Amino acid sequence: MKSQNPFHAVLAIAILATASEGKEAGSKAITFSEHIAPIVFDNCVSCHRPNEAAPFSLMSYRDIQKRGQLIATVVEDRYMPPWHASSKDYEFEGHRALSEQEIKLISDWVDSGMAEGDPLKVPDLPRFTDGWQLGEPDLVVTMREGYKLYAEGPDIYRNFVIPLNLKEDKWIKAIEFRPGEPTVVHHSLFYYDTSGEARRRDDSDPVPGFRTMGGGAQREGSIGGWAVGGVPKKLPDGLAYRLPEGADLILSTHFHPSGKEETEISTVGFYFSEEPPEQRFTGLQLPPVFGALAGVDIPAGDPSYTIKDSFVLPVDVKAFGVSSHAHYLGKSMKMTATLPGGAEKEMLSISDWDFSWQEQYRYKGYVFLPAGTRLDAEVVWDNSEDNIHNPNTPPKRVKWGRESDDEMGSVTLEMVAANPDEFPKLSAEIRSHRTAAVRKAGLRRFSGGRNRAQEPAGNRRGLRQRMLERFDGDGDGVLSPSEREAARKAFGR
Repeated sequence: MKSQNPFHAVLAIAILATASEGKEAGSKAITFSEHIAPIVFDNCVSCHRPNEAAPFSLMSYRDIQKRGQLIATVVEDRYMPPWHASSKDYEFEGHRALSEQEIKLISDWVDSGMAEGDPLKVPDLPRFTDGWQLGEPDLVVTMREGYKLYAEGPDIYRNFVIPLNLKEDKWIKAIEFRPGEPTVVHHSLFYYDTSGEARRRDDSDPVPGFRTMGGGAQREGSIGGWAVGGVPKKLPDGLAYRLPEGADLILSTHFHPSGKEETEISTVGFYFSEEPPEQRFTGLQLPPVFGALAGVDIPAGDPSYTIKDSFVLPVDVKAFGVSSHAHYLGKSMKMTATLPGGAEKEMLSISDWDFSWQEQYRYKGYVFLPAGTRLDAEVVWDNSEDNIHNPNTPPKRVKWGRESDDEMGSVTLEMVAANPDEFPKLSAEIRSHRTAAVRKAGLRRFSGGRNRAQEPAGNRRGLRQRMLERFDGDGDGVLSPSEREAARKAFGR
């Protein structure tokens, strides 16, 4: 999809700047050494290098010159480098999107014959370590068995369980993921499970791992993720994820066949904090539980099915990260913050969602949002035949679900309370929002005057809904092991 920038003044400045650059290039010529290498080395070679996920290397003039036309095409279409997030108001760490000037420079270089220039002026390549990028981890774990991938076929989504055997709670500062076969691993999301349900699912499947995309007890706590080209980062100072005693690690991994058979054995390194975090952080997910309670029901052929959700901050907060989630029908998503005085800030905008490129975006520094700020999230799906990612031909009705051909949708903002003493108030309000979503979902299910006695047993969820409302103490839309135990005791089981 071509980039569309509504700010004509900015475009005018960019065009003038490019024009002046073109005059300079007319006297010096655009060369790989001085103009193209800096762009490619800064934005492309983290993936396009030997033994990484990209199908070819771009670490030399010859590598780039022989693919010049392809490179010009994919950068003009903004297909590469992959970067989908934008914000008019805030900057993200690790931003990979090329500017209009950089795109034009590449296009003009290709059109003018792809001159190499003086090899002595080529900048140094970035330094990539073959070892742990954050230093030696405190704990290293590896998949229990290798997972075999065939040479050809559709993308695969698989969950793998790794027992951690922790004797006490730990606090995670960072996680570094190392795929055994980088050419086939596209991304992996990290969760923990204390119920044993994930391990039971894994053990009951004859193939390593299990297929269900998650939700519920088997994906109890989210602790980050990795995507192609991603660089491991530590949480901001004073923050850490809690990893409970006895928890199992779950790797929810997306594979893309490489053209030859591979066997993947992923390794994960944990970096722990010696002390508990100075303050707690939380994620506000709108709508909660990846949209499970929002009544997602997308008609066949609908090109712009939309859900929205809002939340008013009860205390001053500092946001440090944002992410979003949907499946193949995802089209766009955004989150805005309307400050008490009426000013609107763009926290995240993704206009061309791609299921294959899910990232967690970190702001450059904390973003302060005062109490009374209203956060609005919007998720849009395209279930039309024009959506080239639509898994159904012809399109069919799609509802919320855990498989890749079902749908989910949400935007999550990570934050701390500006005053740590007010974190309980923030956390309680977020739980209250989730609980309200549970109640609305229950009312939605009971509305319409249906004769439940005539429905299949699998559709009779009224009792389950009431159980959820009664025993879901933290309001997250699922029953944790302790909440399920309370339910069993209440019914004398």
